[in-house]
Amino acid sequence: MSESLVLIDDPAPGVRRLTLNRPDKRNPLSNALRTELFAALEAADVDDDVRVTIIRGAGNCFSAGYDLKSNVAEGQPFYTAGGLGNWPRHVVEGFLRIWDLAKPVIAQVHGYCLAGGTELATACDLVYVAEDARIGYPVVRAISPPDNQFYPWIVGLRRAMELMLTGDHMSGIEAAESGFANRAFPLEELEEAVLGIAGRVAQVPSDLQQINKRAVHRQMDAMGIRAAIRAGTEMQQLATFTASTQAHLAELRQGLTEALSRRDAAFGDYRAESGGKGD
Repeated sequence: MSESLVLIDDPAPGVRRLTLNRPDKRNPLSNALRTELFAALEAADVDDDVRVTIIRGAGNCFSAGYDLKSNVAEGQPFYTAGGLGNWPRHVVEGFLRIWDLAKPVIAQVHGYCLAGGTELATACDLVYVAEDARIGYPVVRAISPPDNQFYPWIVGLRRAMELMLTGDHMSGIEAAESGFANRAFPLEELEEAVLGIAGRVAQVPSDLQQINKRAVHRQMDAMGIRAAIRAGTEMQQLATFTASTQAHLAELRQGLTEALSRRDAAFGDYRAESGGKGD
């Protein structure tokens, strides 16, 4: 029997912890892994012994993005209507599934948190990062805007524009300063700090905590976050029809690692810097 793609433990009273478990590939978010993750999140949400859930990554990073070697149209963890834009719409629906859980979810981010990894982190209610984490969306350099266009809502117009126009990453410290994360900690202190915060969150009864969580989300809803992010899926799909994207997709089909390395070569980061996996 193969090892689970998501490890589950309860490290403290009221605290459920989910660990993305593909460390050899930098935890790419395949549909198989996402299926296990959503099932575990939803199970925690109805478990009376759980008051808060932590998501983290095994190995040297949180997640370097979606699994580009898999067919994302197959085996999706929940139904999304087909046709053009299926994948970005599916990603956004996943974001909202986490957003709408009754119980708080915490992202514990270290190492690379790229592309789909950033989308997973932003779906969480609280985000705590290692100071030396690398958080970015390099896909904007060669394919499209994010599937889930959260940047303007989370970090504001100017920082969002810089990230979108360069594909550069933020350090954990910069992520906290920009509002992407709540706080940054030295890597060696991150786990203990997150468990401490989760313990404090878990002291509030879940019947009250779900209202506290929704109270914040309702304000964001009133400002249009759901409609805006859903509308962004159409822009993502439109970008895939550009000549530049079609050329890059052809390169990816010929050789994933080589194509992504060429994408990042002029920038001197990501694949060009360390031969990273995932995107």
